[in-house]
Amino acid sequence: MISRLPVRLLVTSAALAAGLALAGCNTDDISLANNAKANQPVPPKLVQAMTEKNMELQSPILVRIFKQEAELEVWKQDRDGRFALLKTYPICRWSGDLGPKMREGDRQAPEGFYSITPAQMNPQSSFYLSFNTGYPNAFDQALGRTGSQLMVHGDCSSRGCYAMTDEQMAEIYSLGRESFFGGQRAFQLQAYPFKMTPINMAKHRNNPSMPFWKMIKQGYDHFEVTRQEPKVDFCEKKYVFDATRAPNATRDPVFNASAKCPAYAIPEDVADAVREKQQHDQAETNKLVSRGTPVARMNTGIDGGMNKVFAAKLPDGHTGLSEGGDGQGLSLLALSRAPGTIPSHVNPPKPKLTPQEEPVVAVSAPATRVAAATPAEKPAQQSDGWFSNLARKVGLGGAETTASAPPPAKPKAESRPAPSIVRATAAAPKHVEPKPAAAKPAPAPALKPSVSDAPVSAAAAPAPAAKDATIAGAAPALPANSFESRFGAMK
Repeated sequence: MISRLPVRLLVTSAALAAGLALAGCNTDDISLANNAKANQPVPPKLVQAMTEKNMELQSPILVRIFKQEAELEVWKQDRDGRFALLKTYPICRWSGDLGPKMREGDRQAPEGFYSITPAQMNPQSSFYLSFNTGYPNAFDQALGRTGSQLMVHGDCSSRGCYAMTDEQMAEIYSLGRESFFGGQRAFQLQAYPFKMTPINMAKHRNNPSMPFWKMIKQGYDHFEVTRQEPKVDFCEKKYVFDATRAPNATRDPVFNASAKCPAYAIPEDVADAVREKQQHDQAETNKLVSRGTPVARMNTGIDGGMNKVFAAKLPDGHTGLSEGGDGQGLSLLALSRAPGTIPSHVNPPKPKLTPQEEPVVAVSAPATRVAAATPAEKPAQQSDGWFSNLARKVGLGGAETTASAPPPAKPKAESRPAPSIVRATAAAPKHVEPKPAAAKPAPAPALKPSVSDAPVSAAAAPAPAAKDATIAGAAPALPANSFESRFGAMK
């Protein structure tokens, strides 16, 4: 093994030195000489997983990416010749929207089928390690789509790329490197907007990209039913999968993305299996639509997404267009271990705020007006005394009864059992009548997992304070700590 190391380094250098300098996401020249990052071994746990799944270390790989799920899957060929899932990596950051990349500068991460050769591997990337997706492919070019240097790389920062943590990228890079050592000339990258399931197709049925998605779903289905890398060709500005020589043809078909499709055939067993799967999927999709499955929102104004595992670690973390962005789901992951180091410059996707949600800081402004308005309603103090006396009679009186003074503004409230009002005083800051608008910004604190647990105790503490403190109870919604103080230990 030791004697083979120099040979492997030499082979890798020869294979990768053919790459050109990469701009955009990567700006350094490709050179593998003495590059420790690019020569990190596959982690022992991953090697053990290969052994358990009947895989060779240097067998071919295949990569699938899903934007909505914010996941990157690495599949590896087993000893039976079929691909099996080796590991799923949460994506730290991707940019743009669901849908294919159209033009240079649109910040879109590409979707479609791409081929990754050794020359596209960049061991000297400005973003730790990377490989070029190969966008635009022949299909993209036939449609006049533009863009360059779209990568899968580390550093958790994206401008049209798929960004992982450095630790994740080291593993993915090593798996690609080993497959090249094993003789794979190129591995396939399949990039999708989401997992092509009936529920997702139903939710996105009105999206303008649906015709394109149905087309690449053909390749998704070919892989699902065969567990073999689908052969990809292009003609008439569309994808063609697993095309073979037509019956009675004397030579293999020649494809041109912009030209008319040649005569070709698809193996009958594959075609039948794909057809059966698509009929089943379409039937399920139709059922979901008929049951009123809601249509996914479009044009949200959110730039890309982030896996919830990473969003849970950020003070202002939000998954954007990816799944699992609710506050409760993120808070449950806040204490879990992130798969890699999150850099301090990470820029999570930002939710598009509505006019009611924007003035979060302004919550304290109307508080003073509301507190000042209570003296103008002096007659209510008569009922205050009645409630206070009743509270004392049932043994619930005390300082908390002062916080219950604002709610009984309507005479009908007097018909309600007074003790229940007094018992609610501990949560009174959340039920102050003059603040109905506070229900609108409520989701904002839930998006901050760093303080998701703090408001519970903080809300109880200021409750017995003065009357104005009931309005100031909204203050814990503001972040009380900085990014550096929370993540300094992780660097």
